[in-house]
Amino acid sequence: MKEGIHPAYREVCFVDLSNGFKFVTRSCAQTKETVKMDDGRELPLFKLETSSESHPFYTGTQKSIDNLGGRVEKFRNKFAKVGIKK
Repeated sequence: MKEGIHPAYREVCFVDLSNGFKFVTRSCAQTKETVKMDDGRELPLFKLETSSESHPFYTGTQKSIDNLGGRVEKFRNKFAKVGIKK
């Protein structure tokens, strides 16, 4: 491999800002902040708005659009008569 053309691939600590969940994985993500881990390592810190610990799809709190009404319900009511004949 050529020297100097590849990004720095290293361990990075990702933290979910909504609930404080942290996980460490390898990444090329550029960061300016660092965090001191429980085991004494100092790793680059990357802040996330949501992760699998807080996203509604993964936590089981996702709401279905069909149940919310709104535009979907209006569309169904408008075109209910046009549906497939049995």
